[in-house]
Amino acid sequence: MIPPLTEEDQSWLEDLWVSEWGGKTMISKGRTCHIRDLDALIAWNNHTRVGAATYHLENEECELLSINSTVKGLGVGSGLLTAFEQTARQAGARRAWLITSNDNLDALRFYQRHGYRIVAVHPNAIDEARKLKPSIPLIGSYEIPIHDELELEKWL
Repeated sequence: MIPPLTEEDQSWLEDLWVSEWGGKTMISKGRTCHIRDLDALIAWNNHTRVGAATYHLENEECELLSINSTVKGLGVGSGLLTAFEQTARQAGARRAWLITSNDNLDALRFYQRHGYRIVAVHPNAIDEARKLKPSIPLIGSYEIPIHDELELEKWL
């Protein structure tokens, strides 16, 4: 079990989400997830927070909602993903899964390199999510229009 986050950790995490995800909520497969309702792992370098992963465990499945690194080249993302998988496995999850957008080629590369497989494409899901969260941009990485959710999974 992960110790509860301190208020300072929670505040830092909320600021990270606002900066990286445009708010304190995320839409995944049509479901609105608020940062305060999720479990989180925080990566540290000495006494400085350098990244975080948020997730939601339900039955034998664990959804990774976000993973962010504030520094490059230290392996923070890989370390957080490994910690997430270990935490999910220890909690009894058999399947880890996540959603990313069709423009997020770097994430697709990262997750596939770590054993995740694309299992579904949800056409126009982000167009629908934008109705609930208008801050979702129309154009994403590499000038690719954002429309679809891609679902990836890894059996633990």
